[in-house]
Amino acid sequence: MKHISKLFLLSMAAALLFMGCDKVGNLPSYKNGIAPVLSSSTNSVAAAPADSLNNVLTLLWTSPKYETNLLTVKYVVEIDTAGGNFAKASSKTISGDYGISYTAKELNNILLGYGFAFGEPHDMIIRVTSSYANNNEPYTSNTITVQMTAYKIPPKIALPTSGKLFIVGDATDGGWNNPVPVPVQELVQIDETTYGGVFHLNGGKEYLILPVNGDWGHKFSVANKGLEGLSAGGDFGYDFSDNFPAPATSGTYAITLDFQKGKFTVVPYTGFLPTNLFIVGNATEGGWNNPVPTPSQQFNRINSSVFELTLPLVGAGEYLMLPVNGDWGNKFSVSNKSLPGLDAGGDFGYNLSDNFPGPATSGTYKVTANFLTQKFSVTPQ
Repeated sequence: MKHISKLFLLSMAAALLFMGCDKVGNLPSYKNGIAPVLSSSTNSVAAAPADSLNNVLTLLWTSPKYETNLLTVKYVVEIDTAGGNFAKASSKTISGDYGISYTAKELNNILLGYGFAFGEPHDMIIRVTSSYANNNEPYTSNTITVQMTAYKIPPKIALPTSGKLFIVGDATDGGWNNPVPVPVQELVQIDETTYGGVFHLNGGKEYLILPVNGDWGHKFSVANKGLEGLSAGGDFGYDFSDNFPAPATSGTYAITLDFQKGKFTVVPYTGFLPTNLFIVGNATEGGWNNPVPTPSQQFNRINSSVFELTLPLVGAGEYLMLPVNGDWGNKFSVSNKSLPGLDAGGDFGYNLSDNFPGPATSGTYKVTANFLTQKFSVTPQ
């Protein structure tokens, strides 16, 4: 019996040895895929707010021809600004399809995320990258360009119905006295949804923004003044619980409130904000005589940052703006008076090299100097 068992074991071992020597066939090989080819339903998107939920852009691409179940193939669609090289692209990932559609709202959010203004067309670049589900064997398509324009959406924070804003608080020179001193503590409306102003702020103190001077009933404020970095900017809202915290260091600051985004900023003001402003030059009736005649050549201060004056100007003359009447020591001027169109407005600064160029034609003009934006304008009256 033992002999039979030994023979059986030897037979089994031989069989296993024989099986182990059988040659296994070649493993199957798969061809590499190819880069998908991307196309767009349109080369321009300029949607209206009413189209916000409608598909306004459809992207299609060809098969990358992976030898696998096509339902498992992954695609990453990227949209970026022209010249952005997809470094900060907005992306969407889908599987098992050869296309994707975007609603007007989706594209609008992408454009606004880049800080683009409403109504301004911008070239956007688009590509798609295919891969296996585990990201192996990626292939990137051709890049296409589609011009896109953001449409206007309601601002995040409702604008003041008064059309005005005022700053109050112990961070300001006027303290918590309400009504506040005007025009020095009134903000200027920069555009439809942005207000700002240049103010001296007392370090480590607080302030509020009021829509009605002298009225404590409503305010623009912050939710938590203890948030780190909030003195330099952040979120604000209507009748929030806390005051704005001022920067730690006293100084002159430019404050901007963007109602569209619900954001405010506070940055050190690097220009010079005058208390008074005068115009002198051969474009004026007073010529280059200094001191100039007042009040005919003294600007009116409209708010914290804007001065205006309506007066006759002599065609093809030049002028300067002076912070102190009778003093040639400092001036507001331009860097290059020969710039085309500068007679109607542009950039100006403190103690720059050139005189302002006056209008070509004599007449009555309104001259406006905005020290927040560092822009001036000259408009016929």
